[in-house]
Amino acid sequence: MVQSAASTPAEYIALLDEDWRKPMLLALRDLILKHAPAWDEGMAYKMLAYRAGAEVVMCLNAQKKYVSLYVGNAHKIDADGSLLQGLDVGKGCIRFKRGVSVDDTQIEPFIARAVALQRDGVDIGC
Repeated sequence: MVQSAASTPAEYIALLDEDWRKPMLLALRDLILKHAPAWDEGMAYKMLAYRAGAEVVMCLNAQKKYVSLYVGNAHKIDADGSLLQGLDVGKGCIRFKRGVSVDDTQIEPFIARAVALQRDGVDIGC
């Protein structure tokens, strides 16, 4: 699923292919929901989106060869790269490829830090 025609998170999840990407995306989703329970989950840019008020803070999407976590600017959240070590990271996109276990990464403390920074009014956007 690169871009989804889904209009709700439940529909988006139901439309996911039943392969390795679905459990990976759901594991990342669970971490976001755990650390940002006050954020609203919805759809934006044809993918799952997490908003704090009107601001889209994070998005999740299942691409053909990886699952993407969009975070604005990853380097503002993890300046020294220690939490994202070993992951495929662009400026605002963290790509989880086949064979990567979410549990074997430091993505949970990264998400927790992003939520805390956003809550404290720190600009973590692009």
